[in-house]
Amino acid sequence: MDHCEDWLLFPENIGTRISIDETSLSNGELYTIVTNKDAKGKKGALIAIIKGTKSKVVSDVLMKITMKERLKVEIITLDMSNAMDWIVRACFPNTKKIIDRFHAQKLVTEALQEMRVAERWKAIDEENEMIENCRKTGIRYNPYTYTNGDTKKQLLARGRYILFKPQSKWSEGQRERSKILFDAFPELKKGYELSMMFRSVYEHSKTKEEAKEKLDNWYKKMEEKGFKSFITAARSIKNHEGWILNYFPERETNASAESFNAKLKGFRAMVQGVKDKKFFLFRVCKIYA
Repeated sequence: MDHCEDWLLFPENIGTRISIDETSLSNGELYTIVTNKDAKGKKGALIAIIKGTKSKVVSDVLMKITMKERLKVEIITLDMSNAMDWIVRACFPNTKKIIDRFHAQKLVTEALQEMRVAERWKAIDEENEMIENCRKTGIRYNPYTYTNGDTKKQLLARGRYILFKPQSKWSEGQRERSKILFDAFPELKKGYELSMMFRSVYEHSKTKEEAKEKLDNWYKKMEEKGFKSFITAARSIKNHEGWILNYFPERETNASAESFNAKLKGFRAMVQGVKDKKFFLFRVCKIYA
């Protein structure tokens, strides 16, 4: 083990398949976590925990691992941040980079949610205007409600959960709400279809070539619709396309890193917060390093 006040390093835990991610320990303070996938979140999983996310700071620490050991790494999963990319380029030059599937899907889902939120703000503005007009005329304000009892504002707020899921996972209530939502806001329906089309690239592609073909079809469909938030998401995906396609056929994800982060958060909750960071990290290392 090698360590200082702002980082802990365990070169002996390095393996051929690793993940790199970031997590918050306390008060939004970010740490970069490097883990060994093969340890499956148990003892020997933690390779490094480094305060901050700056590429140079993190790289300088990881460079303390010998080049011979770093060249052992064959696959690394990461998100789409430029900082993570530069860290991998500097420290693991022979590694195949795989953009985590769930980060890519999250980007597209956020594009859809941005459309929903924009419509909700419009609905709130409309409601405020109607309330003010009713006050001026002395008429009691009664908002219009749909057949399931939702007002327009409520429909758009509660529709959030529907847009995250494929139709097969909707409950009966969500199925009813989705019909009302998509009838009232047909653009959201088109956005939802684009989101599910992107999801299907991962679920129904067995090779990089097949995934590439489906992705190209998605780009075309997305351009036809012309939704600004989706165009922005698509540009980011296109810029990282090679590493996204590396997901196939190995189907490697950052799930181990996300699982490790969840364990850290659970451990933090169990000890009722991080009051003494040094002692907290010491306990984490005893369990996972």
